[in-house]
Order: sequence, then C-alpha cells, then structure tokens
Amino acid sequence: MKNWLCCLLLIAYAPLVRSQTTPAANYVRDNYRKTEYKIPMRDGTKLHTTVYVPKDASATSKYPFLMQRTCYSVAPYGPDAYPAAVGPSGTLMRDKYIVVYQDVRGRWASEGTWTNMTPTVTDQQPATASKKKGKAPARQSALAVDESSDTYDTIEWLLKNVPNNNGRVGQWGISYPGFYTIAGAVAAHPALKASSPQAPVSDFFFDDFHHNGAFIQAYLFTFPVFGIQHPQPTTEAWYNNEFIKTGSKDGFQWQYDLGPLKNVDKYYKDNFYWQETVEHPNYDEFWQKRSIIPHLKNVKHALMTVGGWFDAEDLYGPLTIYKTVEKNNPGTYNTLVMGPFGHGRWSRETGHTTHSNIYFGDSIATFYQRNIEAKFFNHFLKGPGDGKTGLPEAYLFNTGRNEWKTFDKWPAATAQTVQFSLTSNGQLAQQVGSGGKFSEFISDPMKPVPYTEDNTTTQGFTPFNYMSEDQRFASRRPDVLTFQTDVLTEDLTLGGEIMAKLKVSTTGTDADWVVKLVDVYPPDEPNHAYMPNKNITLGNYQQMVRSEVMRGRFRNSFEKPEPFKAGEVTDVNFRLQDVLHTFKKGHRMMIQVQSTWFPLIDRNPQKYVDNIFKANADDFQKATHRVYDNSVIEVQVLK
Repeated sequence: MKNWLCCLLLIAYAPLVRSQTTPAANYVRDNYRKTEYKIPMRDGTKLHTTVYVPKDASATSKYPFLMQRTCYSVAPYGPDAYPAAVGPSGTLMRDKYIVVYQDVRGRWASEGTWTNMTPTVTDQQPATASKKKGKAPARQSALAVDESSDTYDTIEWLLKNVPNNNGRVGQWGISYPGFYTIAGAVAAHPALKASSPQAPVSDFFFDDFHHNGAFIQAYLFTFPVFGIQHPQPTTEAWYNNEFIKTGSKDGFQWQYDLGPLKNVDKYYKDNFYWQETVEHPNYDEFWQKRSIIPHLKNVKHALMTVGGWFDAEDLYGPLTIYKTVEKNNPGTYNTLVMGPFGHGRWSRETGHTTHSNIYFGDSIATFYQRNIEAKFFNHFLKGPGDGKTGLPEAYLFNTGRNEWKTFDKWPAATAQTVQFSLTSNGQLAQQVGSGGKFSEFISDPMKPVPYTEDNTTTQGFTPFNYMSEDQRFASRRPDVLTFQTDVLTEDLTLGGEIMAKLKVSTTGTDADWVVKLVDVYPPDEPNHAYMPNKNITLGNYQQMVRSEVMRGRFRNSFEKPEPFKAGEVTDVNFRLQDVLHTFKKGHRMMIQVQSTWFPLIDRNPQKYVDNIFKANADDFQKATHRVYDNSVIEVQVLK
C-alpha cells in the first residue's frame, strides 16, 4: 500500500481483528494449517475464503468454525503467508478454532459486484426441516442473493468440505464486518450457533455517513474505498489513485475552502457511492432497503452485540441492533457489551486504556476478551450451548466511575426518567420553564463551530478522539449555548436513553441542532499519569460524554423533509445514544447547544433548498436561532 490513506485504512480496520499481542511471532504458522478456497455461491459467484485449521484437528479432536466476512481484505494472500494472529483475540486463538476469513462479493480476491450495505432479500422465516437437510432458505427467487444467503452458502460448503469440524459455527466482525455478521444472522443456517456483531454498521442514514440525515463530512476521504468497483478479483488495492490529495496539513481549512458540497464532484464525479449519496439526500427507498434493522426477526441463535461508548463511527448500530433483537425475538439469547472504547479498540490491548485525554483503567480490552468474549464463544461453540454462560444480559462500563456494571435488562428497569430544562439564564434545572423566555445566538455557516481542536485528526480516515474531547473551546464561543447544573453535592448516574426535546425558532428556513452532554470537572481536578497531551489540564475540563445532531428539515419525517417557518416556535425532538456515566460529587452536568459542527457535519445553508449536496455558495446565510426555556433534555437516572 503506497498511499498513506490506504495504509491508514488497513491500520484502522482490517487488523483490528488480528492485532493482538501473540506469544511468538510464528504462533499461527506453528499451530494452524492455512488453505485458500474459492467457495461457490448459489448464483455461481465464487468468494475467496481463507481457512486456518488447528494442526491437531482430527476425527477425535474436532473444532468449531469461527468466521469473519469482510470488505477490508483477508490479507495476507497466498497459501504460505501467515498473519501474526487469527480470530477475535489471542485468547480465542490459543483456545483453537477453525478460523475462517472471507472477502465479500466484489471485494479483493472475490468475484461479483460490490454493493454498499447489500439490501436484504431473505424472507424472514425460521429454519425449517428442508433447511436442516441443507437446502437454502426461502427467498424471493431461486437466485436472489444477499449477505444472509452468502453466509448460509459458505457455512454449508465449509461443513461439507473442511474435515474435523464439530458442526458448530460462530461469526464475528467489527465495523463493516459487524454488518456482515448481523446480516448473516438473518435466516441463518442451522449450524450457526453464535454471532457477535461488534460496532456493527446498521443503517448508513444514521451510522457512519449520516447522523439523523446530516452528512458526516469528516468521512469525505473514505469514498474511494467504498465507491470504486474493481474490474476483477485482486489482492492489491485498486483505489489508491482515487484518494484526494489536499496538499494541506490543516483539514479544517481545506474542508472550509472546499466550499459547498457540490464542489466535491471535481474529485468524485466517477465515484458511484458519492453520486448515490448526492442523489439520495432523504431517507428514501435507496437507504431504507439497505438498513438491516427491519430484518432482525426470527433470530434463534445466540447474539452478543459489542460496542464502545466513545465510538465516533458506529454507536447507533450496536445499541439499535441489541434493542431490536430483544424486542422482536423473545427467548433468544441476546446480550449487550459496551466498554470505554473508541471504534473497535476492544480488539487490541493498549495497557493504559485512554480515550482522548480520559483514563479509564488498565488492561480493559484483555478483561473483555478473556472474561466476556471467550466465555461467550466457548460456551456456544465448544460447551453445552444451553445459554447458561454466567454472563449478564448487559455488561456495561460506567465511564464516570471507571468500572464494569452488570444489568439483567437494558435500559435498566429501575431507571427513573428525569427532565432538565434549558433555562434562559444558563441553568440546567429540573423545573421546566413556561416557554416565555429564550436563549439565542447567531449561527453563521461562514464561521462554523469546529468539532475538534486537534487539526492533526481532521484528515484521518474517520474521526476518533472528539467523542470525549475537552469542549472548553466550544463553550466559550457566542454561537454555542451552555446550560449547567450547580456543583453536584452527590453523585448523579445517568444510565439509559437520552432525548432532546427542543422548542426552537429561527429566522431562516432550515437549521441543524447539535446537543452535547458534558461532564464539567472541578477546578482542582489533578491530571492523571497518562495524559497524551501535556498541554491539557483536567481542572475545569469539559468532557464530552454524548452528542448528536438533528438536521432540522427531518424533524417530522426523514422521508419528507420540510422547511421551518421563520420566527415560528417549532418542536425538534431527537434521541442521543444511550449512556452509562456517573457525574461525580463536585462536578457539574452541562448541556451545549449549537448549529454548526464543522467539518464533522456539513454546513446547513440555513435557507431551505431541496438538496444540500447541490446547494450554491449564495444559498448559505446567517440566521438567529432561539432555544426556549421549556426545552428539556430527558435522561434516565440510576439510584
């Protein structure tokens, strides 16, 4: 990989599942036998698949399969090329499984045509007697294919052609491979006993490329990876020359100077995924049929969904998948794990676990791998598989107390709903205002609020550290409203869902609304020993705990946007993702409200246009926004 972004891609994604420290450099080569296959799907397309079989596998020592399907390459290629590690963790690698990696359709060494978030066409029917005989599940047509059918066909082939397996299959995947994991759990093969979607993408209108319809402009550099077809199977990256060469070290300034999103076309006019994104600005059929969420029915095998509380890419996915499976599949073994991690960072041990400037403890990834993940897979693939794993329904890390907590239901049955009002004097109070008072600010798209102070991250493949970054740089701006409690006299634990219920008005006809939940540290807070930035002081630190944006045009419908009426008080309600965080005694809880968050999200013209991706420079205008004192943030509190 010659291009630095290509290298960054492989650093950030593919090795997440094979980056654990191993006891010896040649451990995999010494203990596993590698074979590469071209496995035919029902429509004749052949998918490149690499299988690592323990060398001691035999008729009397059989192993289950543990599989990952990916669009990020199963490298290294070649029968004699071995990776440093295989499987989700070093623990499971040493426990020994038949580890399977597969390039999905149209990617790398596999045949076929690449589709982002392949639409699911499988009929939602449970396994039948015919399926147990090896027949494919009922589908719309005999050759209708999706990720579910490809997973099914792969499992069927592996069971028949890889000897010394015990007839059980598990699967896992992080990020996009997490989508393939949960998609493969739909209309699943009877031999599939355990699936662990980790940081799974679930719906590109709410995950990754959009948040509540607002375009994540910080993802602009990723489009070559997702929007260029390869003409034939390959083991070399075919999209290297498509990356944008900015010639700048300042990503904020480059994105700002780019101007309206219509100017991106000069870089991506031949990028099919960019063109699809531009032509589908609303939540129409194009996006809807790519969502896996409506298909999570009749899931019969065990699921363990994993996420990170500070995942800047896929936080909606794990929480929504867990809750949807729980709702639609009573009786199914379905658990949730959320740790103090950024995107996928539970797959590698960093020793001192930090995110941005916040320290959470030591060896937290190892604890997860040994005491949660390994216990799950070993039980269902090697053990009795009766669901008596000893694991809780939800294993969640409290990011304020820095400790794991267990729950038999999530959100917890004991959680109490509490409302905090955004008062006109900047107080975050439990007494809701009358709506007769307001706070206001001027939002200027030409002077947008940055989402980070760290310009070194603004040209990365995707954002990362901002999810727990210090927000003092934002709260001191006149176009960011702040509301905070008095100094807390006792600990306050938020555990569960968060709803922003805003009453707003604007002098424009469109607006974005960003809400941030912030933990304000006391002025004498000492720095910890592992501060990555020695210029930061934790005294008065404003740690972002949770944040979300709502593109105002979608306040009533993501399918049918509508403008604001200038000056009219309007409801804008949206959910922030769940949280488990204790605001300690001596801290304050703060809410920040703003309308620009650049270049994390694209700038809203604040003048309603049919398609913001095609807006002109003269469509962007200043507007005065008001937030009324009967606006509330609704949280769940654990006593």
